[in-house]
Amino acid sequence: MTKSQQTGSAVSGPVKVIIVGAGSRSMNYASFSKKHPELMQIVGVVDPDSLRRDNAVRQYDLPDSMVFTKVEELAAQPKLADAVINGTLDAQHVSTSVPLLRKGYDLLLEKPIGISEQEVLELYEVAEAHGRKVMICHVLRYAPFYVELQKALSEGVIGDIIHIQTEENVDYHHMATAFVRGKFANRERGGSSFLMQKCCHDLDLITWFKTGVRPVKVSSYGNIIQFREDRAPQGSGTRCLTDCGIEESCPYSAKKLYVDHPLWGTYVWPRYLEGVRLNTEEKLQSLRTDNPFGRCVWRCDNDIVDHQAVLFEFEDGSTAVHNLVGATAKACRTVHITGTKGEIQGLLEDGVFVIRHPDLAEGRTYTEKRVEIPVSNDMHGGGDHRLVEDFLRVVKGQATSPSTASLENSIIGHLAGFRADASMRTGQSVVMDWKGMKV
Repeated sequence: MTKSQQTGSAVSGPVKVIIVGAGSRSMNYASFSKKHPELMQIVGVVDPDSLRRDNAVRQYDLPDSMVFTKVEELAAQPKLADAVINGTLDAQHVSTSVPLLRKGYDLLLEKPIGISEQEVLELYEVAEAHGRKVMICHVLRYAPFYVELQKALSEGVIGDIIHIQTEENVDYHHMATAFVRGKFANRERGGSSFLMQKCCHDLDLITWFKTGVRPVKVSSYGNIIQFREDRAPQGSGTRCLTDCGIEESCPYSAKKLYVDHPLWGTYVWPRYLEGVRLNTEEKLQSLRTDNPFGRCVWRCDNDIVDHQAVLFEFEDGSTAVHNLVGATAKACRTVHITGTKGEIQGLLEDGVFVIRHPDLAEGRTYTEKRVEIPVSNDMHGGGDHRLVEDFLRVVKGQATSPSTASLENSIIGHLAGFRADASMRTGQSVVMDWKGMKV
């Protein structure tokens, strides 16, 4: 346990929280206060965008004195709350968190922690030096599916873990929107790699399943195969609604995805989050002109890979493989864990995993127990608000859940991910020497 986790808290009553970066993720976490004002109160907001600030002000009736455009403005004031929820963009996480940690705020930080190994370690060092509590938004730890799965592992139901196999399949419309046309498609613009932006959850789950045993070697491979200009179908153009001859039959048609269905409104339409709605003709005109989501998916500025495989070796000789696959028909997360006494296999979206054990009784070769978990419509399996509630306990110094993603244990998956990307770039396995780390 780190110094930041040992530090007690004198917080009584509702935890007072300031939103830093009033985007969709932080506003979702903040909405917990509407259901449980006795546990949490939103008392301020920091965001350079006036419409997002105004949206937060309206929702939480914030006074002018608690509304800021920059983190530096907040940090220049006396401490005004107990904690902050930081939901800024990946490349801004560390720079916006460090001044507030130094000021004495505890922190709920959206993942990934930062965009480089150096950034992540800097945040850790600052949090330790100032005795602050930092929790990372690994919401899948709180999804009932993974809570029950981890419980079975910790109880030794399948013995010692030998191998973990996980996979995340990113469906074609999500891939096209966020990782080809959108802000996460380009490393310079988005900050994070495909692996760290999309699979920070999965790397964390793997290291959570192996709690107490660290990865010591990482190898990874990946490429851009699908979304590049030389793979563009004959008849395609530069924009779906201006010069494309195959728009009507293309699964990536901007009109089909964003107008007809419609999907991904918070990504595609300016000010959607603040309640601004466009009519159909306004949407079509936007996609015809300067809206980046109207571009042909084979002619964008994306430079991240569209698939990647990662292999880990752990201190005890066990292994894990994670596969990230973009542009599948169906989005899903799968898991298959083999132990010395049995195996667990499941699919998050179905809310079911099975536990199998070898068994030669009565002519069979194994037994199988089916575990069904109610599936929430929340894309994170119902974990978002459970995470917030646990964070409030962290701030108050109360007993937390086994799911708690402290900065100290979240760093393990992050460092493994950064090393995986390094391996992919160089084509060489990367050794992780934990003796040289400060964590």
